[in-house]
Amino acid sequence: MDRPQRTVDVARATGYSVQQVRDLERLGVLPPADREPNGYRAYGARHVRAARAYRGLATAVGPVVARRTMIEVRGAPLVDAAAAVDELHAQLATERARTLQALDALATIRAEPADPSSGAVLTITELADALGVRTSALRHWEAEHLLTPERVGSLGARVYDAAAIATARVVAALRSAGYGIPALRAVVGALDGLDGTVDAEAALRERLERIAGRSVALLRAGADLAVVVEQPSPGDGGRDR
Repeated sequence: MDRPQRTVDVARATGYSVQQVRDLERLGVLPPADREPNGYRAYGARHVRAARAYRGLATAVGPVVARRTMIEVRGAPLVDAAAAVDELHAQLATERARTLQALDALATIRAEPADPSSGAVLTITELADALGVRTSALRHWEAEHLLTPERVGSLGARVYDAAAIATARVVAALRSAGYGIPALRAVVGALDGLDGTVDAEAALRERLERIAGRSVALLRAGADLAVVVEQPSPGDGGRDR
């Protein structure tokens, strides 16, 4: 049997505070602690493993998903628990693939000649077709101050010059990588025609670095999570293997 550990022992072993250990138990991240005759909590090695697994998961996928995953896998049938963990790896792989696709798109954009002085313009419909997006997306990007088309004619029809087209293509590439509006504003604010794709590329490469770090965190959590999955606490019930 595990040597009973106090709350402070678990805190020291995992880097959490005493209150955080209690909170993790209350939230269901940790299995319920046993109680000694004097009423004090008595933890074991499985609690330390669960806390470490949660820390790695929180770094990899965020605390909300990490908490949900810990609750889901503890005591679940082995097939379901393993599938839940596989899904986390798949989500990170998808993020990485989208980011790489966006980098490829930026490389294509940078390789194409574009002269803002050429006078080439596109209507909103033509630009939407070229990007493979809806016209409503272009209007939304304009409302969020990501694009600034010119207005022509008595009806104020939108037209996009070469610089605006280049910016729209960068926005479309970053959106395909999952970038939100606040992050896009930061990138677009640094754009200057096609030269701005350098800033977008840097942002995407930073994103790849973050994804790599999250993947490593998930891998590190794997060993501890395997113990949680394979050795459920007595209160979690049986497991259909």
